[in-house]
Amino acid sequence: MVAALRVQDCLPSTRVSCVSSAPIRPRARTAANQKRAAIFLRKESPFLFFAGQNHHSPTFCRLRALGVRCRRRVAWGRGMARGVAAAVSALGVVAVLLTAAAAKVCTNTFPSSDSVATHAERAAGQLRLPAGLAGRGHGHGHAHEQHLTPTDESAWMELMPRRLLGGGGGGTPPRVAFDWLMLYRKLRGGAAAVDGPAGPFLWEASLHDVRLQPGTLYWQAQQTNLEYLLLLDTDRLVWSFRTQAGLTATGTPYGGWEGPNVELRGHFVGHYLSATAKMWASTHNDTLRAKMSSVVDVLNDCQKKMGTGYLSAFPSEFFDRTEALTTVWAPYYTIHKIMQGLLDQYTVAGNSKALEMVVGMANYFSDRVKNVIQKYSIERHWASLNEETGGMNDVLYQLYTIMDDLKHLTLAHLFDKPCFLGLLAVQADSISGFHSNTHIPVVIGAQMRYEVTGDALYKQIATSFMDMINSSHSYATGGTSAGEFWADPKCLAATLSTENAESCTTYNMLKVSRNLFRWTKEIAYADYYERALINGVLSIQRGTDPGVMIYMLPQAPGRSKAVSYHGWGTKYDSFWCCYGTGIESFSKLGDSIYFEEKGDTPALSIIQYIPSTFNWKTAGVTVTQQLEPLSSSDMNFRVSLSVSGKTNGQSATLNVRIPTWTSASGAKATLNDKDLGSVTPGSLLSVTKQWSSNDHLSLQFPVALRTEAIKDDRPEYASLQAILFGPFVLAGLSSGDWDAKTGSAVSDWITAVPSSHNSQLMTFTQESSGKTFVLSSSNGSLTMQERPAVDGTDTAVHATFRVHPQDAARLHGTYGAALKDTSVQIEPFDMPGTVITNDLTLSAQKSAGSFFNIVPGLDGKPNSVSLELGTKPGCFLVSGADYSAGTKIQVS
Repeated sequence: MVAALRVQDCLPSTRVSCVSSAPIRPRARTAANQKRAAIFLRKESPFLFFAGQNHHSPTFCRLRALGVRCRRRVAWGRGMARGVAAAVSALGVVAVLLTAAAAKVCTNTFPSSDSVATHAERAAGQLRLPAGLAGRGHGHGHAHEQHLTPTDESAWMELMPRRLLGGGGGGTPPRVAFDWLMLYRKLRGGAAAVDGPAGPFLWEASLHDVRLQPGTLYWQAQQTNLEYLLLLDTDRLVWSFRTQAGLTATGTPYGGWEGPNVELRGHFVGHYLSATAKMWASTHNDTLRAKMSSVVDVLNDCQKKMGTGYLSAFPSEFFDRTEALTTVWAPYYTIHKIMQGLLDQYTVAGNSKALEMVVGMANYFSDRVKNVIQKYSIERHWASLNEETGGMNDVLYQLYTIMDDLKHLTLAHLFDKPCFLGLLAVQADSISGFHSNTHIPVVIGAQMRYEVTGDALYKQIATSFMDMINSSHSYATGGTSAGEFWADPKCLAATLSTENAESCTTYNMLKVSRNLFRWTKEIAYADYYERALINGVLSIQRGTDPGVMIYMLPQAPGRSKAVSYHGWGTKYDSFWCCYGTGIESFSKLGDSIYFEEKGDTPALSIIQYIPSTFNWKTAGVTVTQQLEPLSSSDMNFRVSLSVSGKTNGQSATLNVRIPTWTSASGAKATLNDKDLGSVTPGSLLSVTKQWSSNDHLSLQFPVALRTEAIKDDRPEYASLQAILFGPFVLAGLSSGDWDAKTGSAVSDWITAVPSSHNSQLMTFTQESSGKTFVLSSSNGSLTMQERPAVDGTDTAVHATFRVHPQDAARLHGTYGAALKDTSVQIEPFDMPGTVITNDLTLSAQKSAGSFFNIVPGLDGKPNSVSLELGTKPGCFLVSGADYSAGTKIQVS
């Protein structure tokens, strides 16, 4: 049979090289900070721990003499040793207050379990168990070490009555009233209830006022996500909620982590509420608004039917197990998603019904926590937090700002995981072995506490945490975690695998950095946001396929997203935690571009360069941001900002970020074509004037290749480098290790690929015996192989070619019918610079014998082509009839 082939876009085949990241400057550990941290530990936590200290070290002996029990359970990194040594003087104050007591864990060990399990492991265990047995155990474990936490029971039990007393009848003592105000004041050591909000901070621009520019990469990612949100069936989403409430459920439930026998069910619905609220604000899509409102209505019916304020897709018995310290899969994690989703429906989409529902849930869980404290002890409540609780503190602090109910403030504080925040307060890098995405949301909640109460310790905690992650625990993409856990500081080389940089952690680290920038306007935080957004968020979608995302972002050399443990997810049967954060991320791409400062002279800070428009209502103008397309051969990254409207006699300030990855030499800023003088990387450039429609601000940032070493201070790994181009981490298609030319510029050993090549990548397919095959070049021969079920594999790489025409005038738009009657050379994607010859060999010599004529398919079918030898008209590449995988291509 004569080969009649279909021309397709190339099969995606990106791989990722080893990576690292740039540090944010460390903060000084002042005596005042250490003292403040000691107060934090005394007032707010019954937990004090040191992980990894040697039993015979001076530090350990000093603590033991003070009555604090320490055990060596994790390996030390250099940063950890320095951090604890610096904190000893502060913690000594706390140690004197504590008496030796039975140790409790501040760890990721789940109650009644001997192993530490990831989300992935627990999901796998539940999805393969028979109905009714889900969640009663898990089949995998990790040898992560526990962080032991001595506590002082009696000191904390003075805060309130420890147990419920009798009801007052028959000579039984009366029940003691539970006073949230008393509890809050005693948690704070008798201080006033609330110090008052911190600030002033930068105001985030409303998503309602930001629009992404159509046709751009960010807009495409947003639209792909919008398509997915519209595809999801709301009846299937709420199926388990209706069933749990005793209402009639329509249709069938979704699978994956939303399956009816999976204990985490309902978490994605919470994310869906947040994502749709933000997507509607970003697009004002009426169909989406109707869908999200219908979900809120159904959940409201479910909550009313249950009648207690409780709302979930699983029974409240899960919380009985939590409070009994027995195994259950993170029920508070899911509750946080639902509460946050409803709160976003109120704050972003204006649905007042959703606020009433959140308040009802907060009241229900206030009662549960109160009962645990009264029946057992406050320590029992702290112990129950050794499960993943999401951002319960965060959402409750947000609710407090709306309702001004001290009960919400106190309940939020009770979800501030003190054994983790305590070590951050003393700036000790002892986070190795902790489950990353359990604890990052706790830090975000601590940030909200700082904003609500003005307690500067929580600012210090967040700052210390960000410095710690960025200097010792992050990859070049900005992501963090290996197999969902943190490794030892500055020991990342051994962690490189397919299971790095969980998408959820990147989503949450963006929140941490965003808040820190709002507080400080430090460019390092905006630079981090840019790096993580570009490399760690945009990369998790598979092109324009709606609902196809990844869980982890592989960092090991030669690894592919497609062949990681999870691989690419599916639209209706994955619903991993990273699917939830994924749909949120792509719904709010416009939320960190613009920040406002209000006052007599309003100011607008533009910190991300994303093509968009912003309706700056405070100043009465619209700001439009455009970017020139950037290609590998470009020397400059160019941005233009234009203004429409007038400020009506009022001056306003535009602050624009000058990124640290650029250089002062060649950096340039002009206002209406007038040079603004020197531009300093790592700063904000400010322009204050009365703006009008003719104003135009242009920015030019030199961009170049550079390398960054991985975060590993062991000399043998010093050569492990990531390659970046401006803020972009480059991925290398490679089948092995490559030695860079040390002592030379990166540009000396990497050649830029012209942008025109992007439109020349394609795959040839053919149908045979009911199967689809692809033309493949591997091991020096041309064969037909079955089309890979998953993009990004070696088979996909071998089936991708650069097809470039002899006529240079036809370099652009060479797809489909435009290729017919064209003389082309065919270059295997993984062997740049070589071409397929008419003898079916590979050659680096591009001669007349390396051209093929693309002619209409000899099978007569539309949109098919045949490959004719340029040196032998009438001879074609053929595969034969009814062939199988591996059949070699011949000439006939």
